[in-house]
Amino acid sequence: MNTRQTGTKYEEYAVSYLKEKGYEILERNYRNHYGEIDILAKKEQLLVFVEVKYRSHNHSGSPLEAVDAKKQRQISRVAFFYCGTRAQGEDTPCRFDVIAINSRKQVIHIENAFEYRR
Repeated sequence: MNTRQTGTKYEEYAVSYLKEKGYEILERNYRNHYGEIDILAKKEQLLVFVEVKYRSHNHSGSPLEAVDAKKQRQISRVAFFYCGTRAQGEDTPCRFDVIAINSRKQVIHIENAFEYRR
C-alpha cells in the first residue's frame, strides 16, 4: 500500500469516528491554492477543519507532532479561503481539530488543537 492509499484508509477511519460522534461530513480532501484539508465537518453551527495523521510506529515521532506551526499556518490559510468563498464568510465560527491514529488504531481526537495562524 502506498502513502496515499494508507492516508485514505485512515481518513476513512477518522470519518467513521466523526460520524459516530455526531459530526456531519461536508467535504474530504478539500484543496485550494493554499493547500489541502483532510476533512471538513460540521457539528451544530460550528465548521470543523480536521487534519488526520497516522503513524505505523513512533520512530518518526507521534502523529500529533506532525502538525507543527508550518502545517497549522497552511491549514489556517486553506480554511480562511474556504470560509470566504464557500461558507457564510470570514465570521463563520470554526475550529481546528487533529485526529491522530496510531499503529494500534487508537484514535486521539484533539478538539480545538490550535488557533488560527497567519
